[in-house]
Amino acid sequence: MDLITELETLGVNTKEALARFMNNSALYVRMLGKFPAAVKDADVLTHFQEKDYAAAVSTAHTLKGVTGNLSLTPLFTAYTDIVALLRADEPDKAEAVLKDILPVQEKIIACIEKNS
Repeated sequence: MDLITELETLGVNTKEALARFMNNSALYVRMLGKFPAAVKDADVLTHFQEKDYAAAVSTAHTLKGVTGNLSLTPLFTAYTDIVALLRADEPDKAEAVLKDILPVQEKIIACIEKNS
Protein backbone atom coordinates (compact mmCIF):
# COMPACT_ATOMS: atom_id res chain seq x y z
CA MET A 1 0.00 0.00 0.00
CA ASP A 2 1.40 3.42 -0.89
CA LEU A 3 1.70 6.32 1.56
CA ILE A 4 -1.34 8.26 0.33
CA THR A 5 -3.61 5.22 0.44
CA GLU A 6 -2.35 4.15 3.84
CA LEU A 7 -2.84 7.65 5.26
CA GLU A 8 -6.42 7.61 3.98
CA THR A 9 -7.07 4.46 6.03
CA LEU A 10 -5.90 6.43 9.09
CA GLY A 11 -8.45 9.20 8.46
CA VAL A 12 -6.18 11.67 6.66
CA ASN A 13 -7.98 13.76 4.04
CA THR A 14 -5.41 13.31 1.31
CA LYS A 15 -7.69 14.66 -1.41
CA GLU A 16 -7.96 17.98 0.43
CA ALA A 17 -4.21 18.00 1.07
CA LEU A 18 -3.34 17.28 -2.53
CA ALA A 19 -5.65 20.08 -3.65
CA ARG A 20 -3.85 22.42 -1.22
CA PHE A 21 -0.53 21.29 -2.72
CA MET A 22 -1.85 21.88 -6.26
CA ASN A 23 -1.98 18.09 -6.85
CA ASN A 24 1.79 17.89 -6.48
CA SER A 25 2.00 14.58 -4.63
CA ALA A 26 5.81 14.67 -4.52
CA LEU A 27 5.70 18.01 -2.66
CA TYR A 28 3.01 16.73 -0.30
CA VAL A 29 5.03 13.60 0.48
CA ARG A 30 8.13 15.73 1.06
CA MET A 31 6.24 17.96 3.51
CA LEU A 32 4.81 14.88 5.24
CA GLY A 33 8.39 13.66 5.67
CA LYS A 34 9.10 16.69 7.86
CA PHE A 35 6.17 15.97 10.18
CA PRO A 36 7.72 13.29 12.42
CA ALA A 37 10.62 15.55 13.42
CA ALA A 38 8.25 18.46 14.02
CA VAL A 39 6.15 16.36 16.39
CA LYS A 40 9.18 15.08 18.27
CA ASP A 41 10.34 18.67 18.78
CA ALA A 42 6.88 19.66 20.02
CA ASP A 43 6.20 17.36 22.97
CA VAL A 44 2.86 18.59 24.29
CA LEU A 45 2.56 15.75 26.79
CA THR A 46 5.69 16.92 28.63
CA HIS A 47 4.10 20.36 29.03
CA PHE A 48 1.05 18.73 30.61
CA GLN A 49 3.22 16.65 32.94
CA GLU A 50 5.03 19.82 34.01
CA LYS A 51 1.69 21.64 34.31
CA ASP A 52 3.05 24.30 31.95
CA TYR A 53 -0.26 24.99 30.25
CA ALA A 54 0.94 28.16 28.51
CA ALA A 55 3.59 26.11 26.72
CA ALA A 56 1.05 23.35 26.08
CA VAL A 57 -1.38 25.72 24.37
CA SER A 58 1.41 27.28 22.31
CA THR A 59 2.77 23.91 21.19
CA ALA A 60 -0.68 22.45 20.55
CA HIS A 61 -1.57 25.53 18.51
CA THR A 62 1.55 25.05 16.38
CA LEU A 63 0.70 21.39 15.82
CA LYS A 64 -2.88 22.36 14.99
CA GLY A 65 -1.55 24.53 12.16
CA VAL A 66 0.88 21.92 10.87
CA THR A 67 -1.67 19.10 10.96
CA GLY A 68 -4.27 21.34 9.34
CA ASN A 69 -1.95 22.25 6.47
CA LEU A 70 -1.17 18.58 5.89
CA SER A 71 -4.84 17.58 6.29
CA LEU A 72 -3.96 15.11 9.04
CA THR A 73 -7.61 15.33 10.00
CA PRO A 74 -7.77 13.26 13.21
CA LEU A 75 -4.76 15.12 14.60
CA PHE A 76 -6.02 18.51 13.47
CA THR A 77 -9.37 17.89 15.15
CA ALA A 78 -7.72 16.77 18.38
CA TYR A 79 -5.26 19.67 18.54
CA THR A 80 -8.08 22.10 17.79
CA ASP A 81 -10.00 20.64 20.75
CA ILE A 82 -6.91 20.68 22.98
CA VAL A 83 -6.27 24.37 22.27
CA ALA A 84 -9.92 25.25 22.93
CA LEU A 85 -10.01 23.27 26.18
CA LEU A 86 -6.79 24.82 27.43
CA ARG A 87 -8.07 28.29 26.62
CA ALA A 88 -11.26 27.41 28.53
CA ASP A 89 -9.09 26.46 31.53
CA GLU A 90 -9.91 22.75 31.29
CA PRO A 91 -6.46 21.18 31.25
CA ASP A 92 -7.63 17.77 32.48
CA LYS A 93 -10.03 17.41 29.56
CA ALA A 94 -7.36 18.68 27.16
CA GLU A 95 -4.86 16.14 28.46
CA ALA A 96 -7.42 13.36 28.04
CA VAL A 97 -7.93 14.35 24.38
CA LEU A 98 -4.17 14.38 23.90
CA LYS A 99 -3.73 10.93 25.43
CA ASP A 100 -6.53 9.58 23.22
CA ILE A 101 -4.96 10.94 20.02
CA LEU A 102 -1.33 9.99 20.70
CA PRO A 103 -1.74 6.38 19.48
CA VAL A 104 -3.26 7.66 16.22
CA GLN A 105 -0.44 10.19 15.91
CA GLU A 106 2.11 7.41 16.37
CA LYS A 107 0.42 5.35 13.63
CA ILE A 108 0.51 8.31 11.25
CA ILE A 109 4.17 8.98 12.06
CA ALA A 110 5.05 5.30 11.59
CA CYS A 111 3.25 5.28 8.25
CA ILE A 112 5.12 8.38 7.09
CA GLU A 113 8.50 7.09 8.27
CA LYS A 114 7.92 3.68 6.68
CA ASN A 115 6.99 5.17 3.32
CA SER A 116 9.42 8.10 3.14
